[in-house]
Amino acid sequence: MSGTEQAVAIITGGSQGIGAGLVAGYRKRGWAVVANAQKIEPPADTGIVTVAGDISKPATADLIMGTALGRFGHVDTLVNNAGVYISKPFTDYTADEYALVTGVNLSGFFWLTQLVIGHMVSRGRGHVVNIGATIAERPDSASPSVLAALTKGGLSAATQSLAIEYASHGIRVNAVAPGIIQTPMHPDEEIAALGDRMPPLRRVGAVDDVVDSILFLESAPFITGEILHVDGGQNVGH
Repeated sequence: MSGTEQAVAIITGGSQGIGAGLVAGYRKRGWAVVANAQKIEPPADTGIVTVAGDISKPATADLIMGTALGRFGHVDTLVNNAGVYISKPFTDYTADEYALVTGVNLSGFFWLTQLVIGHMVSRGRGHVVNIGATIAERPDSASPSVLAALTKGGLSAATQSLAIEYASHGIRVNAVAPGIIQTPMHPDEEIAALGDRMPPLRRVGAVDDVVDSILFLESAPFITGEILHVDGGQNVGH
């Protein structure tokens, strides 16, 4: 990019938790941000544009991309942060829960990433970061999560596939796989109940741990196809 061109990031699930932390983190680096969530308020910061809408719908992807290009003219990074996690026994999942999780975690990734990569190909550069989950690779019988395995595991595979497919176009594709992170998705009482299931580092992660890992990938231009585990050693073993 030129010395005067402002970098632009699209961040889905940007209204709270890790997504809100990413919006703040990229803004601190001087990036403009287009933030999406089902419900999200317009910010006072003119460097942030919000797009409310259901990320599982192709029309929302069109709106996000159109807003980014209309306001800033280009996109440098997409962070597919929006996600839904439901832990319950496999045989108890309902059709509505299946549709919700696959809709947000897979369709939400697919439609927007397709548009963004098409744009990045025309520019000859870009970066996509997908948010996976350690639970997809390291199952825990106390937290049955087959829909996380199905969808987040699929994102990890797609990350590596896209990294190879688009490397010659100057586009990097990476993923971050968080473990247990203190967010609204994991309330205090759930964290307190972990007991001996705490990660090897003996603490849960903070939003900043995930944000910092993504900003690290942003600053590491020779890394692509990487699944970066941010889980206190959970992926290694107990």
